[in-house]
Amino acid sequence: MVSMDPTLTHLQSSLKHTLDHLKSEFARLQTGRASAALVENVSVLAYGQTQPLKALAGISIQDARTIAVQPWDRGTLGEIEKALQKADLGTNPVNDGVLLRIILPPLTEERRKSLVKVVHELAEEARISVRQLRQEVHTNAKKDKSRSEDEHFRVERQVQEAVEKANTEIESLAKKKEQDVMTI
Repeated sequence: MVSMDPTLTHLQSSLKHTLDHLKSEFARLQTGRASAALVENVSVLAYGQTQPLKALAGISIQDARTIAVQPWDRGTLGEIEKALQKADLGTNPVNDGVLLRIILPPLTEERRKSLVKVVHELAEEARISVRQLRQEVHTNAKKDKSRSEDEHFRVERQVQEAVEKANTEIESLAKKKEQDVMTI
């Protein structure tokens, strides 16, 4: 039975946000394969303001290790190139006057191991966030005197189940990303 308790609804919404954030952070990690997520949020100074690259150009994957960035306005090509150079992708974009090609170098064993550490750090940050959410819910539940003792224990049990499910999902995502990073 799914409860419509506002406390649980808020918790589940927050847990979903935490997991979505972890997935987006994992997508930004370079695994040796081209992905638009590596560059789509690179900040570009164009038209007098900073914008994400995806707002200024089409991003496509040409092959397993090549990302193509084609600006919608050729006048922004230079600014986009500068932003990509500053983005620390481990390579410089190749400018052919129409589009930029980013050819990702193969990952060394040392770089793979350092990326695995980053994966573990991101997963731990997500687990910390989950623990903080659980603590916040427990603190708020103790202040709420309108619930009966049975209702309080039922909510606590549901909170714990939601937290365990989120932690299992975090662990699964981290293992999958670690395998992606270590696969040559």
